[in-house]
Amino acid sequence: MNDVRIIKRYQNRKLYDTHQSCYVTLEEIAQIVREGNEIKVIDNKTKNDITYMTQIQLLFDQERKSTREGNVDLLKRVIRCVEGTFTGYIKGLEGTEETPVEESFQAFMGNNSEMGTSSVETPSTLN
Repeated sequence: MNDVRIIKRYQNRKLYDTHQSCYVTLEEIAQIVREGNEIKVIDNKTKNDITYMTQIQLLFDQERKSTREGNVDLLKRVIRCVEGTFTGYIKGLEGTEETPVEESFQAFMGNNSEMGTSSVETPSTLN
């Protein structure tokens, strides 16, 4: 099992990977996560854990750069869920006993024929 990689975020918004001893970009952090590594992002001044907000920022950055059209219906479902968040939406899917979350996403997203697989899309590829 991999150790948790600590990323420090400084006031100038720079991100410092303590494992590699160098500054990293959001894209480089996304790649670290894709490789299966666990990360923890700490605000260097307050020492608060800002991992969740950094990962949300990663998703936003990936969506912004995507050339594929986004899924407006998925976003409407998320906004209309009780909490209005992706986390709330996923928790709502987990609460249904009829189908597991993976099956719900597959039914909603359809087969992923572009990738040649029927696997569930990860948050970084949801469009």
